[in-house]
Amino acid sequence: MILTFYGVRGSIPAPGPETVKYGGNTSCIHIRLESGSDLILDSGTGIRQLGRHIVNQDRDLFLLLSHRHWDHIQGFPFFLPVYQPGRKICIYSGAEANDDLLSILRQMDGATFPVHARQLPSRVSNVGHDAMVQRLQAKGVNILTRALNHPGGGQAFRIEEEGVVVAYVTDNELDPPGTITTRYESWVEFCRGADLLIHDAQYTESDMPHKHGWGHSLISQVRRLAVDAEVRNLVMFHHDPERTDFELEQVERDNDAYFRGLRAPSRCIVSFEGLSLRIRASDTDAGRHFLEVL
Repeated sequence: MILTFYGVRGSIPAPGPETVKYGGNTSCIHIRLESGSDLILDSGTGIRQLGRHIVNQDRDLFLLLSHRHWDHIQGFPFFLPVYQPGRKICIYSGAEANDDLLSILRQMDGATFPVHARQLPSRVSNVGHDAMVQRLQAKGVNILTRALNHPGGGQAFRIEEEGVVVAYVTDNELDPPGTITTRYESWVEFCRGADLLIHDAQYTESDMPHKHGWGHSLISQVRRLAVDAEVRNLVMFHHDPERTDFELEQVERDNDAYFRGLRAPSRCIVSFEGLSLRIRASDTDAGRHFLEVL
């Protein structure tokens, strides 16, 4: 399994000289499965560059949307495969299977974007939860979902292929005020033993309490979750648009200091555009998996 990060920013694109190293595009991750299929997590502005890379590859695409806030769908109209006649793109968004595609791709209404969703020549379909699970199982992939603590809702994904487990938990507040959709203990079990945990780490303590309840986690909370869930590797994701390269470099140093001497995770990475990771099984130790930065 190979994962490539095309957008790692949260809330709004943040281009500029202070975000060159980690990137300014919003959420999008591409997973190349061992079966040869393409799995895409969210369609923020990062999906535009992904489309350029895979437009000439004739494979069906599976797009999983964690939720439908603007920063997770705004790149879809610029994704080149949607303009390829007959190209099959299967979307799971948490919406009802019979919902009109426009209810998912709100910006493609002909007024806020010149191309209407119904004019796309590709074969884009919206599927419900059960159909999504069945289609991925046919590709050798098992998937579980868990409700996010985020305004407007959404879902996290636990993806397993050939024993390799990736948990994708973005736009999730581990300690939300008021009603809690999914409690911390449940997140620990959902992420338990994952080879790779990709988690929203948008805020620092200085951002609080003003942003408490906005649906994002503290960097320090994500570190704790990684330890409690005994994940093997952690990737921090969905960086605040105000977080500069210099500040994210400091987060990396803080992470190194925090995890030094702890048994889990074995590696912590602050995600950046272009980061590519391969998770592979050991040739000699059954059940053991290795993470390689490509």
